[in-house]
Amino acid sequence: MTRPATTSQGRVRPTGRAVGIPPQPRPALVPGPSAPAAPATPTVRRTDVDTDRWPDVARPPSGGPVRTAVARHLVGRALTRLDLTGPTTPAAIGTPAVGTPASATPATPGPALTVHDPDAFHRRIGRHGLIGFGESYMAGEWDSDDLPGVLTVLAEHVDDLVPAPLRGLRRLWVSARPVGDRNTRAGARANIQRHYDLSNDLFAAFLDPTLTYSSAEFAAFPARFDSLASAQHRKIDRLLDLARVGDGTRLLEIGTGWGELALRAAARGARVTTLTLSAEQAALARDRIAAAGMADRVEVQLRDYRDAEGRHDAVISVEMIEAVGAAYWTSYFAALRRALAPGGRIALQAITMGHRQMLHTAATHTWISKYVFPGGLIPSRRAIAEHATAAGLTTVADHGYGEHYAETLRLWRERFTAQGQSVTGLGFDTVFQRMWEFYLAYSEAGFRSRYLDVRQLLLTEGTRR
Repeated sequence: MTRPATTSQGRVRPTGRAVGIPPQPRPALVPGPSAPAAPATPTVRRTDVDTDRWPDVARPPSGGPVRTAVARHLVGRALTRLDLTGPTTPAAIGTPAVGTPASATPATPGPALTVHDPDAFHRRIGRHGLIGFGESYMAGEWDSDDLPGVLTVLAEHVDDLVPAPLRGLRRLWVSARPVGDRNTRAGARANIQRHYDLSNDLFAAFLDPTLTYSSAEFAAFPARFDSLASAQHRKIDRLLDLARVGDGTRLLEIGTGWGELALRAAARGARVTTLTLSAEQAALARDRIAAAGMADRVEVQLRDYRDAEGRHDAVISVEMIEAVGAAYWTSYFAALRRALAPGGRIALQAITMGHRQMLHTAATHTWISKYVFPGGLIPSRRAIAEHATAAGLTTVADHGYGEHYAETLRLWRERFTAQGQSVTGLGFDTVFQRMWEFYLAYSEAGFRSRYLDVRQLLLTEGTRR
């Protein structure tokens, strides 16, 4: 049983986080060398699950026989049709689709999903849909020999997993997003704390030495962990070039991370103001900036983007818009425009999804919004363009490179699973580790299936220049 969640200063973390950590020191963290191949996913026994921290994982929902039967049929039909049952999957996983020929099984087995507790698995999906699917993995009720592979196949066919006549029943499996997750000023602070303030040491366990938590840009595939730091610098340099950051540039960064972009901008001679709501990130970023001798060029502010002050030659924001929430995108782009000096440039890096998919996701409480990014929403390119235009901004450049994010996430996932013993030592239990692995694999699958993309955009005021 884990201890109450605390920050590195020993403060009690707000309730609602799934797992606690002991107080951690605050040195500049540098991950070790690349780890060997990842070990098997840790197993979990339901009797060992902390019911206070993981109530919806510890106890499968009460069974609704009709809904469970429908889930068993639909899941079995979908997995069989997509060749995900494989030779090792128990027959109890569900009812094969009517008319499926025996020859449907591929000669070369693909990724397989193995269910250990069919009753709980189908009860969870029948009651909570995709949230139940993720919780079932957290509970150890199913596994896969290739988790991102299974999730990629499912993502590629997400729009036709349920037969068209039954799609109108979607409301039976989904719920609205909690009102408490809205990104008001207080809500945004709480939501950021629930993810980014988990533990600096947790993130250092799987990130590269730059501590950059966004998509890298690789020179070659397949990507290797020992090339990740240079790939992150390549991405950062491209954004700095887009914004024309150089000697004397007044740069505002919205979303500090652990300070690598600010450090790289300062090394070019820029004067950087960088904003974050994460106390843990701010503390470590300041330490890293001071250690690099850049404290006179970089100011880290614990401040909401809506309260940014001053006018700047350049504004850069990397994968921040996803945490803003659709209700506040107008405020976000207004803040970008307000912070820009005449003739200035804005460089954004943003994860995107299709517009129709975004509208569905915006109205739905998802596994990601419940466990990983409360209050967040990935925008569509259309939504970005519309809100930018409304704020008086013009999109001058738009470059997508989603395949690079898939590789970035693969490297993070492999390193995270290889660091299981270290993560356990930080106070994160097996349920958390399975949750985090599922999150990384789920995200990787989104990019491999092209359901998601990541884009770098250049915005300027007024007309195209």
